[in-house]
Amino acid sequence: MGPKAKKAKVDSGASAPVDGSGEFFPGISAIQYKPDAPATDTLCYKHYNAKEVVHGRTMEEWLRFSVVYWHTFRGTGLDPFGSATLKRPWEDGTDSMEMAKKRLRVAFEFFTKLGVKYWTFHDRDIAPEGATIEESNKNLDEISDLALQLQKETGVKLLWATSNLFSHPRYMNGAGTNPDLHAYAYAGAQVKKCLEIAKKLGAENFVFWGGREGYQSLLNTDVHAELSHMANFFKMALAYKKKIGFTGQFLIEPKAKEPTKHQYDYDAMTVIAFLKTFGLDKDFKINVEPNHTTLAGHPYEHCIVMASEFGFLGSIDANTGSPDCGWDTDQFPMDVKNATMVMRTVIKQGGIQPGGLNFDCKVRRESTDPEDMFIAHIGAMDTLARGLRNAAKIAEEGHLDKLVQERYKTFKVGLGAKVEKGAATFEELEEYVKKNGNPEMISGKQEHCEAMFNHYV
Repeated sequence: MGPKAKKAKVDSGASAPVDGSGEFFPGISAIQYKPDAPATDTLCYKHYNAKEVVHGRTMEEWLRFSVVYWHTFRGTGLDPFGSATLKRPWEDGTDSMEMAKKRLRVAFEFFTKLGVKYWTFHDRDIAPEGATIEESNKNLDEISDLALQLQKETGVKLLWATSNLFSHPRYMNGAGTNPDLHAYAYAGAQVKKCLEIAKKLGAENFVFWGGREGYQSLLNTDVHAELSHMANFFKMALAYKKKIGFTGQFLIEPKAKEPTKHQYDYDAMTVIAFLKTFGLDKDFKINVEPNHTTLAGHPYEHCIVMASEFGFLGSIDANTGSPDCGWDTDQFPMDVKNATMVMRTVIKQGGIQPGGLNFDCKVRRESTDPEDMFIAHIGAMDTLARGLRNAAKIAEEGHLDKLVQERYKTFKVGLGAKVEKGAATFEELEEYVKKNGNPEMISGKQEHCEAMFNHYV
């Protein structure tokens, strides 16, 4: 077993709600399912019914919703063109341990009123960074004691944890790909501690997002060295995971660009190629963020489908972006067609556990009321619930699946079956053509498929 975090006394004195009512969100009670509520009522679920059975499981089993800590509780509305707009009543403007504890209590009130079962965080989201790594680790120990207490009190679990290896100036040239060993070593020490905290809090997964693992220019970059160093970084993480007995699934999150010109984890297939090249494919899966998928120039569901088809889909950061923007906007998913495509893949692979549908999303900087935090999550949860119902009906009626099977039927018998098994030769293909002449023109029936899909949506 690896080193254990020191037991710190939980300080409950920093938790007083801002209005004295015993709540940080006064006036907002536990969100209820009200399918007949009018359009103007956006503080209730109209489609997400946690205990409703869909395609053999309850909605909450299919839709393992998780709230992120960074956008929801650390987001300020700051952007490159304007200062902070989200001035939360519980914030005191400091990054103190006292404020960190209060913020954590705010978060768990939010989770329980929303009715989600999971949350996620970066290490530096929940605890302030100290002047030394020892101080940073001490802060994490103390905050995670409170987090563990709140998890036990509420039943909310940790879907995954991750290390912030991109914000601090030391990581301006990357973390696991940094050309300076000192920065590389600091990243390793930070992940080591975060793995210990993940184990302590019962995280079901651990995510690696290479925020600055890429290049700005090939003129000063040794690509082979950087990718090899990153692979060895992951191997060290695997070794330490085993040493401390952490059983969570390791996940890599692809992104095509931003903040670097080119990210090494460009898309799902790039990550799969990396994992197979360096012998990591048995130990890692992929956390797909569809907003990142569209940045790579793919359709919304592309990386989810590709990762799933090859057995690598581990979790989903359920968000979206504006298709007319070339950057990561992290909006809440509100498109039912996209949600249906996502949930169709999740149903096909038998669920997404131990991963989930993690709302890596932020309210718009113009949405300044605390209730907007609830409304955004509720709308997204309803959208994915609708997607689940649609996808279940598609699967149960089977019309689309039957059309696909029919389209590839020639590969199920005779020479086609030999091709699928990898047993055919060019000579056999030539003989087949000589015997059968030119192939017929067979319609792909795309419009027929699209019309059928619209029927379900």
